[in-house]
Amino acid sequence: MIEHPGMMADLQPDKPAVIMADDGETITFRQFEETSNRFANLLRALRIQRGDGLAVLLENRSEYLPLVWGGMRAGLRVTAIATHLTPEEIDYILSDSGAKVLVTSVGFAEKTGKLALDGIAVERRLMLDAPQSGFGHLQQLLEGQPMVPLGDQSEGIEMLYSSGTTGRPKGIRKQLPEAPFGTLSPSYRRSVELYGIDASTRYLSPAPLYHAAPLGFNLRTLRVGGTTTIMRKFDAEQALTRIEQQRITHSQWVPTHFVRMLRLSEDIRTRYDLTTHRCAIHAAAPCPVEIKHQMIDWWGPILKEYYAGSEGNGHTHITSEEWLAHPGSVGRPNHGKVHICDEEGNPLPVGQEGTIFFEGGATFEYHNDPDKTAASRNRLGWSTLGDIGYLDEEGYLYLTDRKAHMIISGGVNIYPQEAENVLVQHPRIYDAAVIGVPNAEFGEEVKAVVHPLEMALAGPDLEAELIAYCRTQLSPVKCPKSIDFVPELPRQENGKLYKRKLRDAYWDKDQEGRA
Repeated sequence: MIEHPGMMADLQPDKPAVIMADDGETITFRQFEETSNRFANLLRALRIQRGDGLAVLLENRSEYLPLVWGGMRAGLRVTAIATHLTPEEIDYILSDSGAKVLVTSVGFAEKTGKLALDGIAVERRLMLDAPQSGFGHLQQLLEGQPMVPLGDQSEGIEMLYSSGTTGRPKGIRKQLPEAPFGTLSPSYRRSVELYGIDASTRYLSPAPLYHAAPLGFNLRTLRVGGTTTIMRKFDAEQALTRIEQQRITHSQWVPTHFVRMLRLSEDIRTRYDLTTHRCAIHAAAPCPVEIKHQMIDWWGPILKEYYAGSEGNGHTHITSEEWLAHPGSVGRPNHGKVHICDEEGNPLPVGQEGTIFFEGGATFEYHNDPDKTAASRNRLGWSTLGDIGYLDEEGYLYLTDRKAHMIISGGVNIYPQEAENVLVQHPRIYDAAVIGVPNAEFGEEVKAVVHPLEMALAGPDLEAELIAYCRTQLSPVKCPKSIDFVPELPRQENGKLYKRKLRDAYWDKDQEGRA
C-alpha cells in the first residue's frame, strides 16, 4: 500500500493530487511532493524541530494540504485554525498551542493585523500572496529551498482545537508517532480499510479544511495515492456537479449538507449522473432519521456513518444496510468499547440514557487544562466526549445530544436535538436550532430559533403551525414554547451550530433585565 504522497509522486508524478472544484486548478503529485519538501526544508532553516508547533490559518485553497503535509513530514504538531474565529480567539489558540510558526494568507490580513503574535518570531510569520508588514512572503521563501526530502523526516500529528460551540476551544494533544516516516497511523489505517480508500479513490471535500474530518480524510486519501477535489465553499448543486464531472467515488458530509441538497428541486436532484459515487461518509452531528431515509432513497445504500472525536478515544461505524435495520443509530464500535454511564460514572443497563464513554481507545489530554482532562475520565479510566446516548440489545449506539446542550426545565432533562430533528423536516423550514432560555418559574424553557425558507413567512401563524407540528411527534415538554425567526443561523462552515452564541444572546438579555 502507498503510505505517503511521495510514493505516488515516484510512480505517477503527473497524476492529480488536489483539484479545486470551482476553477479546476490542479496540483499533481510531483508538485505536491516538491512544495511539501520545500516547506519542510524551510521549517528546518527556521530552526523548527520535531515536536514544535505549526499553526495554519488559511481558506480552502490549493496550497493548504501540501503545506500541512510539509509540516507533518517535519515531525511537527499541526494546528489548523478555524477561519471564522475572532483575532482574540486566534490569539488564544496561538498562545495556548505554543505554535512557533504561523502560515496564513493575505485574505486574513485584517485579522492578522490585530494579532499579538508574541510567541512567534517575525521570521516565522509567513503569508501567501502579497504579504503585509511583519510577514515573510512564503512563496518567495519556498523558491529558495531544496525540493529533496529532509534527512530527518518523521511523522507529525494534528493538534486540533475543539470548535468552541459551547465554550472556549480545547487543544487536543496526543503523543507524536514513533513509527518510521511513511507509516500510516492506526486510525488512518482503520479508515482507509473501512471505507475502501486507495489509489483509485476520487474524494470530494465540501467542508472547510481546518475541520478535523475534512483534513483527516483528505490526508488519508493523498497518503494512499488518491485524488481529492476541494470545494472552496459548499454549494448544494455544485457538489452534485462535481460528483458527476470528477467521477467522484468517495465524499464526506455533515447532516446540514444533506438538508441543503434535499431542498433542491426534484429536477435539479435528478439531473446529475452520480453512478460513480460509492461511499458517502458522514458524521459531526446526529442526522435526523427522515433526512437520512431520504438520502438513502436518493443515493442508494452508500451512506456510511461514524461517531468519533478528534480525541481519537473511540470510533463507531454503521453501513446503510445496518442503519435501515437500526434507524437513528451511529453504529457499533470498531475502536474502543462503548459504555453508557450515570452521573457518577457507573455503567447503566441497555436502553438507558447516560453519558457515552469509551474504554481502550487512544489516550489524549486537553492541552494546558488538567481539569478538563480529568473531567473527561471516570473512575474506571474510560473517557468521554461529553455526549449523551444509549445502547440497544445488539450493541448499537444511539446519540441523544451533547450534555452541554441539555435543557433543564422544572427539573426535567430535555435534549433539544429531538425537536431540531422534527422541525427541519417541515417543508417551510430551512434550518432550526432549539435552546434553553430563561424562565422565572422553571429555570429554563424550550425555544426554537428558525430560519424559514422565506422570511416573508415568519410570524405568529407559522410559529403556531411549527409548535403544533412538533407536538404531533414529541411530548409537549420537549417542544418549543415560542419561536423566533432569523434570516440565518450561526453555523460554522463545517455545519456545526454555534449554540453558545444563540444562548448567550438570550441569557445576556435576561441579566440586563435584572440589573
